[in-house]
Amino acid sequence: MDFGLSQDQQILRDAVARCLADTSPLEHVRECAGRDNPLSDTIFGALHDLAVPAMLVPEEHGGLGMTLLDAAVVAEQLAYAVTPAPFLASVVLAPIALSEAGTNKQKCQWLPKIARGEARIGVAISATVQARDGAGVQFAEGKLSGTALFCLDFEGADAYLVADAGGRLHLVPALASGLKATRLTTIDRTRSVGELSFAAVETDPLADDGGTASARLRDAGRVILAADSLGAGQAMIEKAVDYAGQREQFGRPIGSFQAVKHMCAEMAARHEPCRALVWYAAHVFDALPEDASLAACHAKSLTGDVHRFVARTATEVHGGMGFTDLLGLHYWFKRIGFDRQVLGGPEAVRAEAAALQGWTRAA
Repeated sequence: MDFGLSQDQQILRDAVARCLADTSPLEHVRECAGRDNPLSDTIFGALHDLAVPAMLVPEEHGGLGMTLLDAAVVAEQLAYAVTPAPFLASVVLAPIALSEAGTNKQKCQWLPKIARGEARIGVAISATVQARDGAGVQFAEGKLSGTALFCLDFEGADAYLVADAGGRLHLVPALASGLKATRLTTIDRTRSVGELSFAAVETDPLADDGGTASARLRDAGRVILAADSLGAGQAMIEKAVDYAGQREQFGRPIGSFQAVKHMCAEMAARHEPCRALVWYAAHVFDALPEDASLAACHAKSLTGDVHRFVARTATEVHGGMGFTDLLGLHYWFKRIGFDRQVLGGPEAVRAEAAALQGWTRAA
């Protein structure tokens, strides 16, 4: 059986790549990364022209009704161009949550606006993976209290989708009384991340499903982060190979030296098998939901380790230049580091995969 991208997905990939080549040059990325709010309205506007915000919104609410594999294709290109634009939370996770677990009122209120690019929703579900001391959100008497860390697509959000300690999801307007939103600085300056503090904040819960919706979001988030790592790794490999062909030592390109050849070849050999795994994980999210959690764990854990190796090795091929801002290689390096840890590092995700298969007890 052949497994790969359809013709439509290849067209989508190429269209997004051309768009980002024009709108997300490294100079613009560097400018955005130096601001408090790194998200680029210019890039998001260009993506809106390609109907990217409408991808996962159902057709009955004005969207395109596409699949997570389509979103993974876009995520790979966004990372390849190290794009500072909202995507993971507002374009992927929020539409999935509202479509699968939202009330009719929530769907009608938010999904058409998301599809038109008129609304952004930040998502804070990291506590469903690993709890931190002093963090966590409790829901009682219709109100939220506590702290939610690592809210994704934080800047410019009109509302936040938050998971409480039981895994239930809640919609909270950005201007809700009792909500304090604080910008967080992370290793990846191409993304916007924040902390949400709740002091008896009234909330609009999604349907109570016993945590199924938050688990689905966790799976989708891991797949998209894996696809993002795939795109960033591809960019770093290509930059290392190009540099090795141009940089000369002892009167010859460094790429002609056996040691450098081996470094480039090993990066490619480890990177390429990740592509099929990520595509498969994205495919089963919609086609075989009973296998989605395990496939997402495999994709997230493997890409996390492989692309940490790629990031380190690509930087080594560049020598001292790899650490400078002149080449900007660090933007991809840090993006891979962010992808590796958010929603569970490789060790935690592999432990979860083992529990899913009955090899160990769930934590």
